[in-house]
Amino acid sequence: MSPDAKLEALLFAEAEPVTITKIAGWLNLSESEVEAAARELEKNLAGRGLTLLRSGNELALGTASSAGEFLKEIAKSRLTAELGKAGLETVAIIAYRGPISRPEIDWIRGVNSSFILRQLLIRGLVKRELKTGDSRTYVYEPTIDLLAHLGVGRLEDLPEYQAINANNEA
Repeated sequence: MSPDAKLEALLFAEAEPVTITKIAGWLNLSESEVEAAARELEKNLAGRGLTLLRSGNELALGTASSAGEFLKEIAKSRLTAELGKAGLETVAIIAYRGPISRPEIDWIRGVNSSFILRQLLIRGLVKRELKTGDSRTYVYEPTIDLLAHLGVGRLEDLPEYQAINANNEA
């Protein structure tokens, strides 16, 4: 597999910005080789639905600006749709275990939760804040809109909430 294909796969799997230094370590390449792979990936993605995003020393995959209107229509239809199994699963984790970080959610679900968390944030059902005492980690918490969506006035009104949280603290 070529370095640009490895870079593409890595950025897709991470679903968030990654430093060139980290990428170089993971792919066993020099930083200049990562830069060359990034240039090649940019060329390969030209005119496609994805683009390579750069911010300082970080790289990420994102959607091409030309796909903006199309994606906006899709997003509108998704906001009115049901949450689905992945959404309900993630909502339950956040409601019962929050505040909780994305890696913790991923570990519980066994899959990358970036996409579903983004959808829940857009819908206003969860909020993301910096973890107290750790300015590098975000945690997700339920919002009042989530409580309304679930039909409860407070988290403690959720079924088995007390028992589940007693088990989590033990």
